[in-house]
Amino acid sequence: MANAPFPEITLFITGPTYVRPEVRAAGAWPEYGHRDAENAKRFESIFHNLGVIADLPADYRTILFLGSGSTAMEASIRSLVAADETVLHATVGAFGDLWHKMSVANGKKTVHLAFEPGRPVDPAALEAAMAEHKPAVVAITHNETSTGLANDVPALCKIIKAHGALALVDGVSIFGGAPCPIAASGCDFYATATQKSLGLHAGFGIGFVSPAAIEKARHVACRGHATDILSHLGRAEKFQTQSTPNGALGNQMYLQLRYIVEEEGLAARYARHEAMRDMAVAFVKRLPGYELFAAEGFRSPTVTAVAVAPGMTAADLRAVKEALRPRGYLFDPGYAKLNEDLEAAGKRPIFRIGHMGDITPAMLEAYLKDLGEVLVR
Repeated sequence: MANAPFPEITLFITGPTYVRPEVRAAGAWPEYGHRDAENAKRFESIFHNLGVIADLPADYRTILFLGSGSTAMEASIRSLVAADETVLHATVGAFGDLWHKMSVANGKKTVHLAFEPGRPVDPAALEAAMAEHKPAVVAITHNETSTGLANDVPALCKIIKAHGALALVDGVSIFGGAPCPIAASGCDFYATATQKSLGLHAGFGIGFVSPAAIEKARHVACRGHATDILSHLGRAEKFQTQSTPNGALGNQMYLQLRYIVEEEGLAARYARHEAMRDMAVAFVKRLPGYELFAAEGFRSPTVTAVAVAPGMTAADLRAVKEALRPRGYLFDPGYAKLNEDLEAAGKRPIFRIGHMGDITPAMLEAYLKDLGEVLVR
């Protein structure tokens, strides 16, 4: 932008992501008081359009947590898992593992059902774990950002709900890029955030909460303050946040969510993401020696993970990142801890292609052309 002391770099990482110039400009709109009528002019529309994107059942509630998706995820643990209960985490990668880590850090009794990165949750294994451990709460990942894998959330929630447990879902990197499964799955808490497929800056974690979860929270002690679901509900009814929000982001959200719902339209937005996934898949299949990392049938519409050609290392991927920087791109050399584990096991590391939010097929086509030139050197 004009007079900026930093270069323009288009982000093809997995978040934060590209922000449209119109959205960036809305950050300079007038400031406002978050307890004033001016706040409702922004946030009534924000709450409404989040519900539209979520296809939210009428009796669910929307909460905006100050922070990120991780804030919303931790709030679900603090508010919905009682001290004498077990929470089962079925994980398929680094961010599912992070949610489990949050439960441990908060002193909860946990069971960790981990699947190989790049492979989805196996329904039979989940069924067996439910029968064995009888968890009161189960946390699953809709879209695993570290591996480019999307789980079948309705199928997994059917198992969870059949055992009488609450179902928590991490949809941080897919919400706004694919249909939201809340109504189809009956999940009790769906966590997401602003900085990925919504095409906004970071600043809000978003939680969609079922009536059953709200009732459950009334019987859980030590929910914290910012992580207490119940303490947010009164303010949310007034289209407010619990404490002072990022006002510039509020202005940007007002503009961007209206654009998504009223201008681009959800069907077109989701079709664009599917088309970009197909472009990325076709690109990888043309690269000799490279392979798609996520299992076929479970590949994300917002991020594609790629296993490198034999002999290539994580260090080589960091060099690719720097080779693409002068071309105006920020390349994603893969999730560092996952690549360390893969290389330690004698396996090939991965890189990721973020194609979420307001990235267009034309932008992705240009990026893949340059990426392909660098990779084959």
